[in-house]
Amino acid sequence: MSDLRSLLCHMNIVLEDGSTAESTKATGKPARLNIGDESLSPAFEAQIVELEVGDSHTFTLAAIDAFGESNPDAIHHMDRSKFPADMSLEAGVIVSFGGPGGSEIPGVVRDVAGDSVTVDLNHPLAGHEITFELEVVQVI
Repeated sequence: MSDLRSLLCHMNIVLEDGSTAESTKATGKPARLNIGDESLSPAFEAQIVELEVGDSHTFTLAAIDAFGESNPDAIHHMDRSKFPADMSLEAGVIVSFGGPGGSEIPGVVRDVAGDSVTVDLNHPLAGHEITFELEVVQVI
């Protein structure tokens, strides 16, 4: 695509079971979706490229086109000693790891068995079919 543009959208991210995983209306802060910079999957971009201010659009994407498939290589078994002694480690807890260039990589604790902690570094929504409910607030 030759022209880059961004959409500010209120967005609900809805899981297969109908529950809302995230809603920008709850925070009052619309999401910025950049078209043409390869930050979005081609399937996602194809759904929003024609949208204008005031448009509402609902669409469902397979996991591969939304947040990707769950990658088993991103699940790590780590020793309990790698975590702060006072950290509460139980399934569902989000932990943060230092990434390249000072970035932070979130991980979700999946299991704790003795001194072994299983951490999943996949995006929390990876592996899920996702329905996006968008309402365009502004085109930049």
